[in-house]
Amino acid sequence: MTADREQGRTLEHTVPDSVQPIRIDSYLADLDEVGLSRTRIQKLLTDGLIRLDGREVPPRTKLTGGEQIAIHIPPTEQTDLAPENIPIEILFEDDYLAVVNKPPGLVTHPAPGNYSGTLVNALIHHFQSLPSGSGADRPGIVHRLDKHTSGLLVVAKREEAYAALQEAIQTRTLKRTYLAVVFGHMRDRAGLIDLPIGRSSRNRKKMAVMEQTGRAAQTEYRVLERYRSFDLLELSLLTGRTHQIRVHCAHLGHPVLGDPEYGGRSRQLRGIFAPERPLAQRLLENLDRQALHAAALAFTHPFTGEPVEVSAPPPTDMQMVLDLLDREGR
Repeated sequence: MTADREQGRTLEHTVPDSVQPIRIDSYLADLDEVGLSRTRIQKLLTDGLIRLDGREVPPRTKLTGGEQIAIHIPPTEQTDLAPENIPIEILFEDDYLAVVNKPPGLVTHPAPGNYSGTLVNALIHHFQSLPSGSGADRPGIVHRLDKHTSGLLVVAKREEAYAALQEAIQTRTLKRTYLAVVFGHMRDRAGLIDLPIGRSSRNRKKMAVMEQTGRAAQTEYRVLERYRSFDLLELSLLTGRTHQIRVHCAHLGHPVLGDPEYGGRSRQLRGIFAPERPLAQRLLENLDRQALHAAALAFTHPFTGEPVEVSAPPPTDMQMVLDLLDREGR
């Protein structure tokens, strides 16, 4: 990847040989290292800014594996994003980057229906100037957290920092560690969940394990605490697919507690965990979101070479759940 404040940036990507036939716009929309919406990708394709094996192609072009894609993202345009004085907790900061602790309920970046009150609005108020990142509406954003997932995000303050941090994510040298409370007990105390994830064919707003058409997704986990009917997991992302932890856990039959989209609020009501239903209901009374927290980030600073390790305890709502499990869930 190359990045330039005046000329934009270009991202080069090789399509894995194992990919199943898929439209180029759909494929790129699910590629976390690109971080662009399908609509924007289609516009770049139409404008000739995305080339497949050196040639311009329409959005409907299908990939079959092995192709070389070059994506030119133009420099940041003037946007209507307004700085907003929203309090943010900064746990690390220097001239190149910052690590912030996102509270639950705060949207990471603007999107249809959420053009204000986001973390980005807070960031541009606090830092004044941020690189274009993956688009004019996402300045400084290197990776994302779901609205109702709390915890640590790294923010780029310069274009060269954005490029370096993106590379660290792609090469897995930026380690992201999460805590999650899940229903039931994992079969093994530690392991690797290696199941491809793609857009659900039943509900395009959700993701799912898609054995034939999904993209590689790997999550390492270990059980930190085992309660009567719940596990507290520590999870590390080796890839960064949308909703990866939530989808992987739900697919294995252990949805994240409180997750409204992947069974974490409904399964116990259908009797799957009937013996522990009263406790589950009490837990959910304290939690109106998924019990998922980005607890730690660790990476080598791309410019100083120093190790950066930042951690953050779970916020109050998730800590109340953990305290209740410690008292009554064993």
